[in-house]
Amino acid sequence: MLQHIPEVQALIDSALSEDQAFNDPTTRDIVPQDLRGMGVLKAKAAGVLAGVDVSLAVFQRMDPDLQTEALSPDGSRLELGDIVARVSGRACSILQAERTALNLLQRMSGIATATARYVEAVEGLGPRIIDTRKTAPGMRYLDKYAVRAGGGFNHRQNLADGILIKDNHIRALRSLGISLKETVEMAIGLASHTIKVEVEVTNLEELEDALAGGAHIIMLDNMTPEEMRRCVQIVDGRAVIEASGGINMDSVRAVAETGVDLISVGGLTHSPDALDISLDLVFEQ
Repeated sequence: MLQHIPEVQALIDSALSEDQAFNDPTTRDIVPQDLRGMGVLKAKAAGVLAGVDVSLAVFQRMDPDLQTEALSPDGSRLELGDIVARVSGRACSILQAERTALNLLQRMSGIATATARYVEAVEGLGPRIIDTRKTAPGMRYLDKYAVRAGGGFNHRQNLADGILIKDNHIRALRSLGISLKETVEMAIGLASHTIKVEVEVTNLEELEDALAGGAHIIMLDNMTPEEMRRCVQIVDGRAVIEASGGINMDSVRAVAETGVDLISVGGLTHSPDALDISLDLVFEQ
């Protein structure tokens, strides 16, 4: 499960430390240590849920005696007022972990919600909506998980996941007199048989060079839909085609109609709008 991945556990510890959750004078000084209550996590806007188990893991990291219950799984559609989860036990522990838990849950649900909108926008046309490595530092596992919860797919998790020859790589090799075709051939020749080679191109000449070099995936960078459609015709199934660069909700359907296989949207993770989710403490009378 996601919350058991070492990198995610380290992120939870770091976030709690950042917030000084174990050194909270407000809660320590005014909330009785033996006061018990229940925290109710509630959606204050419609969206797609992601990160519920991670957020509950924050509470249990704060206090292993807290009892948690997820009421909806990740990927669920939320409506205003839906109760997402409950956490019960010492009120002081719930208060100390509240902000860290909500920060993760709101960000992840915001990413899942945005991803779902893009997926719905291209429904029936075929291409996959994918993310990029434009994630918040330290949040890569959670950001990319949230994309999957929203119905999208992941690009590379990190630099080791594949070879992606981008514009600055191309410039570096050209400065040495090495053509794009030769660069692609070099990458394929040196790569493990398990690694695919992707090339970013900005025009038809680069596209032809990438194809001649044997690229497995070709990224069309900042092209118009008309240019993309022409590229799809030229490639004619010889490589997977990814569309990238400035794609938003206003343009994604037109991009999908060109016949590309993948549409990468950096905005899913580099600037998500958090989904509004609150925690209310309730007590028995």
